[in-house]
Amino acid sequence: MLKTIRIKNFALIKELYVAFEREINIMTGETGAGKTIMIEAMGVVLGKRAKAEYIREGEEELEVEAVFANERGEKIKKILQENEKEEEIKITRKIARSGKNTIKINGRQIKQKELKKIGEALVDIHGQNENRGIMKEGRVYKLIETEEIREELKEYQKVYRLWKGQKKLKEQKEKLAADKETRLEILRWQEKEIREAKLKIGEDEEIEAEIRVQANAEKITEYLETASRMMNGEDEENIISRLGEVKEKIKGVLRYDETLNEAAEMIEEAMINLQEAYNQIRRYGEGLEYSPKRHQELRKRMEKIQLMKKKYGRTIEEIKEKQEEIKKEISAIENYETEIERIKQRIEKLREQVEERAEKMRRAREKSAEEISQKIEREMRPLGMKKGRFKIEVKEGELKQNGADEMEILFRANEGEELKPISLAASGGELSRLALAIKAVEAGRDDSAETLVFDEIDSGVGAMTANAVAECIVKASKNKQVICITHLAQIACMADEHLSIKKENEEGRTVTKVERVEGYERIKEIARMASGRDATPASIENAKEMIKQARKLKR
Repeated sequence: MLKTIRIKNFALIKELYVAFEREINIMTGETGAGKTIMIEAMGVVLGKRAKAEYIREGEEELEVEAVFANERGEKIKKILQENEKEEEIKITRKIARSGKNTIKINGRQIKQKELKKIGEALVDIHGQNENRGIMKEGRVYKLIETEEIREELKEYQKVYRLWKGQKKLKEQKEKLAADKETRLEILRWQEKEIREAKLKIGEDEEIEAEIRVQANAEKITEYLETASRMMNGEDEENIISRLGEVKEKIKGVLRYDETLNEAAEMIEEAMINLQEAYNQIRRYGEGLEYSPKRHQELRKRMEKIQLMKKKYGRTIEEIKEKQEEIKKEISAIENYETEIERIKQRIEKLREQVEERAEKMRRAREKSAEEISQKIEREMRPLGMKKGRFKIEVKEGELKQNGADEMEILFRANEGEELKPISLAASGGELSRLALAIKAVEAGRDDSAETLVFDEIDSGVGAMTANAVAECIVKASKNKQVICITHLAQIACMADEHLSIKKENEEGRTVTKVERVEGYERIKEIARMASGRDATPASIENAKEMIKQARKLKR
């Protein structure tokens, strides 16, 4: 429930603080005093789009702060999450002329979208221009919603999403199938090109190495000849010959001293290694043959590999992976007709399940619609529509996200008339009273907002009906907190907390003030509302009697 609201620099409001009671809170005041401004401020702190024009002239920022007792149970806890253990919910919203919009809930900054969701769970504001909202189909769905319907809807939507997904897949497959011959031709040509290239993993690296050799064959031959001559040429100064001489000299030393045995072994091993190296160089040189034809073939092969890489992958491994993908796609397209037929069979089975779930939900909705319609009819009777009928009709329609049902409200105000769509059958005053009857029924539901705000819902109501409207508000207050702006004394006398809204002049500027009225001041206010003029002894006595009867009714 709403405990307090603090408003600063909002239109005519400089700064005010209002505390509310648990049951019926009535706000009264003369036309233009600022009652609507109070409702606008409530709307802003609950997520309504804010306008810079709301900021009081001469100020740079407005602020609205609302504090709620956290009594909403699981529904509001799921929305709040981090704040679910808080005893109070404090929402603060600031709007600056610069366009900056700051929203906090219990100190945590949030976005307007989140605030709107929280606001709808906390407070239901019914303004003067919202009576026609009861005719909207979405509003009717919510009106008849029960836990059973919510569970049925969850199950329905699971199957519905699968069904829609398969239908979309079928459309995609059919679209592809329409172009499959063209696509197949392209894929088969690509697969053939890769296959005929006969690529081998590592081939590109080997070819690159061989191309380098072929391109530098003359230099390599020159280097080989020089190295061979230096190692073991006809010249006696070659390395192997000279090392042989060293070996003989060391052998001479060993005849007298064996200290250099290890050195002699190292020289022997070096000679063997040098000879083996020389043999390898000679064999390589003998096998080396520069062939312009071979060189040209290698370059053409490398160009082919580079072209394949450009088309199908950065490496030969990737090209081969691409070839496998192409083969799979070819196979899939060749089997499209079979696949499409399988999808069609799945769609048909899922449609049967969707229709079955839709039928279950329709029965649940029809049951709830009948019960809610009867409850609303009972609330209509004391509101000047004793012979009125109200019926929520559930009709079979196309399969949609929320079922296969279409909702329509049928209404008649008088006996002997036919039930007709409410948009054709109800006058503005009747719509206003119907809205109140619906709110009274909704107030008894645990999943509805804890606080109901009525902004002059009694507009255009006669004296006799006013008493019934007052009774309806009292009934609603037994389950919910009620905040009501009214011009009718019959409703004002029901207040547990009576707040008077007035305009005053303060330092040459008009400001809106809210005062709690009680005792004799409250009697005078109700007398003024009942008589339309300043209180007289007769109107005072009448007001006292009205308050007495109101207390009796509430008991």
